Amino acid sequence: MGLLINHHHLRSNMSATLYDKLWDEHLVQTDDTNESLIYIDRHYLHEVTSPQAFEGLRHKNLKPWRLDANVATPDHNVPTDRGNTFDASSITDKVAKIQVVELDKNCNHFGIHQFDITSNKQGIVHVMGPELGYTLPGMTIVCGDSHTSTHGAFGCLAMGIGTSEVEHVLATQCLKITKLKNMQVNFNGQLQRGVTSKDIVLHLIKLIGTAGGTGHAIEFSGSYISSASMESRMTICNMAIEAGAKVGLISVDNTTLDYVKEHSNLSDSIFNLASEYWLTLESDPDANFDQIINIDVSEIKPQVTWGTSPEMTIDFDADIPSKEDIDGSNLENLLLAKAYMGLDDSKTLLDLSFDRIFIGSCTNSRIEDLRDAASAIEGKKISKDITEAIVVPGSGMVKEQAENEGLDKIFIEAGFLWRDPGCSMCLGMNPDQLKPYERCASTSNRNFEGRQGNLGRTHLMSPVMAALTAINGKITDPS
Repeated sequence: MGLLINHHHLRSNMSATLYDKLWDEHLVQTDDTNESLIYIDRHYLHEVTSPQAFEGLRHKNLKPWRLDANVATPDHNVPTDRGNTFDASSITDKVAKIQVVELDKNCNHFGIHQFDITSNKQGIVHVMGPELGYTLPGMTIVCGDSHTSTHGAFGCLAMGIGTSEVEHVLATQCLKITKLKNMQVNFNGQLQRGVTSKDIVLHLIKLIGTAGGTGHAIEFSGSYISSASMESRMTICNMAIEAGAKVGLISVDNTTLDYVKEHSNLSDSIFNLASEYWLTLESDPDANFDQIINIDVSEIKPQVTWGTSPEMTIDFDADIPSKEDIDGSNLENLLLAKAYMGLDDSKTLLDLSFDRIFIGSCTNSRIEDLRDAASAIEGKKISKDITEAIVVPGSGMVKEQAENEGLDKIFIEAGFLWRDPGCSMCLGMNPDQLKPYERCASTSNRNFEGRQGNLGRTHLMSPVMAALTAINGKITDPS
């Protein structure tokens, strides 16, 4: 503990970014190769990246260092049409079943708290964790999942880790890592009608590319961020990883505190005491960033991806890039992406007809997302050209809240399928997959080749845009 305190005091008279402050609070030691050990406050686990880690503990005869730091839930592999009587043994896919069953066994064996497939609180780990009060400001948070950056919306240092690191954190409660550089992205101004946080972060990725944030922690700030809901902030931090960053984070303010007070089980006295500290989790006014980007959000239109990478994004009504628009070094990527996406004869995204609609994922499956989508389609019916449209709440709590508000009825009456929580069609690891050459309007975070199913074609967009695409069978102006 002395190391932590002493190091913090060394920095007390220096201006620091939020990332610097969180780093210093959790630094255990730095070696002569500039690699550091940092202490981890919260460790989220799911079924895909944990089996080998638990097996490693058994092999070395080790136990988790701090049981209450760990929270588990299955999300990637779970079917989303389960109903109330489903359990892990009913999963038909052999690999998926093994992973979910093994998570049950491992959590029971080691005494780790799990919201299993039968729990009414089960959900996507990055949706469920904040809702249940496990994510608190100022924490270091890891999970064997790249989109752990989501939790940075709470003023946390949150990042994805690999399977070997999952084992290391379980055994030691520490993570070996090299400190990142600091990048600040200022989102200022007011959104146009029909534009959402998803559009803003896609716009950023379009500007800086999927490698633009490599080696950086990105702090999002500016007047738009200050006015944004926690759900919107989580969407933005979630996709920081798609801009190449390891970490996305936002300083703590009253919006953060209001959310935490509502969702945590902290007593009033502890919450009030903690809040005093939490409100210090912001970058100092004169803190030094290695890179600063300023973006006026009032100029941003709804964004849609056209290609096979999140950086292949354009305004929803813009022309799809052609050979003439691209320099020589990127020409091959352009041609490959257009061929895969079947765009050779299409001038704009508005020309395209869609087969499937997916509203869900750790990016856009929270209650605000579902409200936005439902309000766009209320009283309407999905296009006869749409083969299937599904809405997958991010957690049992989101599902329950949406049903209490009658959102499920709006979706069902419009022709959508209302599903149980899970990662679903975000990735091809469960029954919700595209068939070859199907075109999908998706609210998820990645549009790589085969991401949603073999030869499937994914266009990333906001929940509002996806909902309207379901109604019209085509991309539509939401304004």
